[in-house]
Amino acid sequence: MKNIVVGVLALQGDFREHINILKKMNIVTREIRFPAQLDKVDGFIIPGGESTTINKLLDKYDFKEKIKRFAKSGKPLFGTCAGLIVLACGMADEEKQTGLIDIDIERNAYGRQIESFEQNISLNLNHKAGSRVFNSIFIRAPRIIRTGKNVKVLGRYNEEVVLAREKNILVCAFHPELTDDNRIHQYFITMIIDDLKEK
Repeated sequence: MKNIVVGVLALQGDFREHINILKKMNIVTREIRFPAQLDKVDGFIIPGGESTTINKLLDKYDFKEKIKRFAKSGKPLFGTCAGLIVLACGMADEEKQTGLIDIDIERNAYGRQIESFEQNISLNLNHKAGSRVFNSIFIRAPRIIRTGKNVKVLGRYNEEVVLAREKNILVCAFHPELTDDNRIHQYFITMIIDDLKEK
């Protein structure tokens, strides 16, 4: 199988942290700043940041239709925090999203930036080795307030869903890229490998 190439949206937010953790995993990465660059990658990460700014930049550069076509092709997408907001179906305010995963969310539901916190959560990634506990960093995190019937819950905090997957779309409310624990990124890479095997 060819080398996996993962693109990370590099318009705003903590894209460098995602790239750093992927490089430590020996994964080839690309900074994505224009829609056409998506044709050259096998998976795509939309990082945390300021969701309104990211959404405006996605509209400015005509990214959203390209992202939808990327998802429709079966290639995996991974959204963290603001990236989750971009990929969700519904939200309490009027900000437009791509609607690629059947969840509704509420922005900044866990508090303001000064109320950021770390918390151990329970994972359900079906890994053969390693702890089910993941030290998660929540920064102005969105809350998932509804999940569709085909959405698989992969992580919970206080019984609330914070990590979820529907088909080739993976989202989490926290920031796994700000830790040294690469299990969630490894899970995403496994999604890419499975997709490539099918093609």
